[in-house]
Amino acid sequence: MNKLHALKIFSLWDQQGKFVYTKHELRKLFSNDNPKAFDEGLARLVKSDILQRACRGVYVYSNARSFDGYVIEHIAKALRQGCYNYISLESMLSEYGVISQVPVDRLTVMTTGRSGIYKTTFGVIEFVHTKRPVANIIENIKSADRRPLRIASKEIAWRDLKRVGRNLEMVDLEELDNE
Repeated sequence: MNKLHALKIFSLWDQQGKFVYTKHELRKLFSNDNPKAFDEGLARLVKSDILQRACRGVYVYSNARSFDGYVIEHIAKALRQGCYNYISLESMLSEYGVISQVPVDRLTVMTTGRSGIYKTTFGVIEFVHTKRPVANIIENIKSADRRPLRIASKEIAWRDLKRVGRNLEMVDLEELDNE
């Protein structure tokens, strides 16, 4: 994989709004390379700052023009492909102004996939598994303009917080009731 060819491919995908890639996706984009050449090429792209390693197995195209304010959400989406994921718990309650603490460097995501914490160069992503039926998840979350992940309503984020047994004392119950 040479740099010019890689830049051309990343530029084309950037025009379509894609700038976060899993290693598996990159392997498909550069399928003509044998495994050793691919790994060496990937290392060169990271070393030359064309790609930034966000966390294990996930890379961000550094020169993307389509960067938005939701890079960490794009990374979360890449980490749990094939699962239903939505922003909830402290992240959403903070956005709604229901808790006083603002999780600046942490994104809390409910997922049908496995739980886990990922430290990325863009912040920490905490996945919390939910056993709720998919139909129930879909009817209780909503999409938000330009955000890669769906979001929980104030009520659902509160319900999720109670369900997983997190710190309920930080919630302003009066603000929770306000619409």
